[in-house]
Amino acid sequence: MARLKIFIITGLSGSGKTTALNAFEDAGFFCVDNLPVALLPKFFELPIESDTEIAGFAFVMDIREKPFLSTYASVLDALKEKGYKFEILFLEADENILLQRYSLTRRHHPLAKDKTLLEGIRAEKAQLEALKKEAHRVLDTSELNLHQLKSAIFALLENRDSVVPVAIRVESFGYKYGVPSHADVVMDVRFIPNPYFVPELKALDGLSEPVKHYVLELPVTRDFLKRFLDLLDYLVPLYEKDGRSYLTIGLGCTGGRHRSVTLACAIADHLSRSKRNVTVTHRDIDR
Repeated sequence: MARLKIFIITGLSGSGKTTALNAFEDAGFFCVDNLPVALLPKFFELPIESDTEIAGFAFVMDIREKPFLSTYASVLDALKEKGYKFEILFLEADENILLQRYSLTRRHHPLAKDKTLLEGIRAEKAQLEALKKEAHRVLDTSELNLHQLKSAIFALLENRDSVVPVAIRVESFGYKYGVPSHADVVMDVRFIPNPYFVPELKALDGLSEPVKHYVLELPVTRDFLKRFLDLLDYLVPLYEKDGRSYLTIGLGCTGGRHRSVTLACAIADHLSRSKRNVTVTHRDIDR
């Protein structure tokens, strides 16, 4: 377990520690929020090392735990002597930004129980100043939205082989039943000649070999697939760089039984060659 990366995420309340932890989780880390620092040695006694898919560990620790500031140094030093290597990531933000965030969320600041919110923010900043100086990395989140902060966390993991692959779902549907509200990218393929009007193909669906042969051998289909797949090959890495975890691509024809089904399978097959997690569903094939 000592060979795995270990990150301690700390910093000012409202600076985005929960979002950062979610990004670490998406990057394959085992994550724990608000773990008492005294329990950290006990945590590393757990039999977790057998899971070879874990990229590392990330823990959010901050002043929500009252003994944190007085005990973290001795606990981490003791673990370092045992061979564990830690990286402290300190998140901060401008006090005006923190005020805005607390105004939006209406959450209570941990140090503002008998103070104003601004006084609580300034008191926390003063208490964490020494820890900030010890941090390996300090990240100012003032100008970052949720997606940008997630991308910044991925950028910090500079020793990882690649950006975390996005999980892709390719879904066929029929426009007569409505566009899937959860689709991120929607392509209307009704410009392709409809097998429904070919008597011997009408009763079949887009999973059948005759329909697949008919649709995929059309010159317009071949031209479309080349252009659309080139576009997806360009877009998918950009979605991953933006920190997207899931991507749904919708292919729609009139009834969702013929053209969209065949093309969804072809597109899913192409995307699967990039070793991403790709699934294909056909919403309206049985209607």
